[in-house]
Amino acid sequence: MAHHHQPHYFLLFVLLFSVNAVVLSFQYRPKISAVDLAVLSAIKDSLTDIPGSRFFSTWDFTALDPCSSFTGVTCSFNNRVTVLSLGTGLSDSPGLAGSLSPALSNLTELTQLVLFPGLVTGPIPPQLGQLTRLRVISLTNNRLTGPIPTSFYTLPYLHTLDLSSNQLTWSIPSGLTKLPSLKVLILSSNELTGELPRTVSAQLLHLDLKKNNISGQLPRLPSTLRYLSVSMNSMWGPLNGLESLSELVYLDVSMNKFSGPIPTSLFLNPTLTSLFLQRNNLSGGLPSIKMDPTIQSYGEGSIVDLSHNFITGEITPLLAGVETLFLNNNHLIGSVPEEYVKSVYGGTTKTLYLQHNYLSGFPLPQGLALPDTVSLCLSYNCMVPLVGISTCPASAGRQPSRPESQCSVFSHHSSMD
Repeated sequence: MAHHHQPHYFLLFVLLFSVNAVVLSFQYRPKISAVDLAVLSAIKDSLTDIPGSRFFSTWDFTALDPCSSFTGVTCSFNNRVTVLSLGTGLSDSPGLAGSLSPALSNLTELTQLVLFPGLVTGPIPPQLGQLTRLRVISLTNNRLTGPIPTSFYTLPYLHTLDLSSNQLTWSIPSGLTKLPSLKVLILSSNELTGELPRTVSAQLLHLDLKKNNISGQLPRLPSTLRYLSVSMNSMWGPLNGLESLSELVYLDVSMNKFSGPIPTSLFLNPTLTSLFLQRNNLSGGLPSIKMDPTIQSYGEGSIVDLSHNFITGEITPLLAGVETLFLNNNHLIGSVPEEYVKSVYGGTTKTLYLQHNYLSGFPLPQGLALPDTVSLCLSYNCMVPLVGISTCPASAGRQPSRPESQCSVFSHHSSMD
C-alpha cells in the first residue's frame, strides 16, 4: 500500500516546492517600479561620491526595499519615485561629481528633484521637461553648463526653479517667466546674458537674478513679488517698472547702470525694509514727503543703501528711523535734518554714513554722547564735523572736510539748478 502512495507524496512535494518558490520570488522582488530602479542604476553610473562623501553607500541594488533604504529616495504608495535628493547637503559632505543622466526623464511620477552642492558638470538634461508632475527643481552650487532648457516651458506645476551658482550661459528662456504655477525663480551666480523676457506673467513671489551678465531694461514685473534682486548685472534705464510692486519686502538693484530718479513709491511701501540701490547712475532728489511717525515703515533690522549715485538736493526726513542707512558718495547738500540726529542719538539708527557729500551741518544735541553702538560718518563734506570721524570706514579717506573751492562751486551750481 505504501508503494502505491509514493507518487502522491512526490506530487505534494513538487507542489509545495513550487508554492514556496513563488512566495520567495515575490518576497525578494524589490518593492519599487522596475523602470525607476533602472533609472536609479543609471544615475549611480553617471554620478559618483567625491572622496569624503558617502551618499551612494546605501544604494544597494540587491536590497528588498530601495524606497526605504536608498538615501535621498522617496516613493509613493505604488512604489514609484516621487522625490529624489542627490547628495546630503551636509556641511561636512563634499557632494557628488559626474553628470546628470537623461534617464531621469523616466521617473514619470517625480515631483521634486534636488541636487545638493558638489562638482557635477555638463548640461541640464532637456529631457527633464517630460516630467510634467515636477513641482521643484533645485540644482544649486555645482558646475552645470550650457543653456537653461527651453523644455521647462512644459512644466505646468513647477513652483520652484533654483539653478543658482553654476556656469549656465545664454539668455533666460521667455517661456520660463510665463509658467502658470511658478512662484520662486532663482538663477543667481551664473553667466547668463541677454535681456530679461519682456513678459513676466508668472505670479512670482521671489525672483533672484544677481551676479550674471544680464543687460537691458527692467520689464513690467508681477505685483505679487516680495523679493527681487538683479544686483551685479549690466542693466540700465529707469526704475519706473518698480512702482507697482507694492508687496516688496526686499529689493536689490545695486551695481548696475540704472539712471533717472528713484520712484517715490519705494519710500512709501510699508513692507519694504531692505532697499539696495547703490552704485548706479541714479539722480534727482529724495522725496520731501513728511512721514507720519505712527506709520513709519522702517525699524529694527531695516537697511537702505543709496550710496555711490548722483542724488542731489537736501536730505529729507523720509528715511529717519532706518537702522542701517548709507547715503554716502552722492551730491547731497544742506544740513542734516534733526530727525536723523535724534534717531542716531536715541539708538534707533545704528549706522549712518553721510561721507563724501556736500552737507553743511549736523545739529548736535546738547549734553548727549554718541552711543557706543552707533557708526556715524560725516567726513569729506562742507563742514568741520565735531563727531562722525572715528567710526568712518577706511574708504572714506583721511580728510575731515572738502576743500572750500569744491563747496562754493557746487553750492553755486546747486542754487542755479
